[in-house]
Amino acid sequence: QVQLVESGGTLVQPGGSLRLSCVASGSIFRLYTMAWYRQAPGNARELIASVTTGGVPDYVDSVKGRFTISRDNADNTLYLQMDSLKVEDTAVYYCNTKSENWWWGQGTQVTVSS
Repeated sequence: QVQLVESGGTLVQPGGSLRLSCVASGSIFRLYTMAWYRQAPGNARELIASVTTGGVPDYVDSVKGRFTISRDNADNTLYLQMDSLKVEDTAVYYCNTKSENWWWGQGTQVTVSS
């Protein structure tokens, strides 16, 4: 079973930037379309961005133009560059395959507040 470890979340002011990382324990990482998800308090977890094995990204409208997903298959690492952050981006951020094949990690908390 692949383990996922997310990091990079912190408190940031509106308009700021953060870069999240997700390290997968297995080399099969490269075989899957990967995704970032987030869960805000009181809400269900939602998929916000995905990237294919070949590096083609896709985003939900709420983050399009502000977030950039990327991957490094050599290091089994998924990234999420978040710019122009808004208060409504506050959530716990998780990574997984787009089909949610693996156990969820603990996530990383992003808080956007002045």
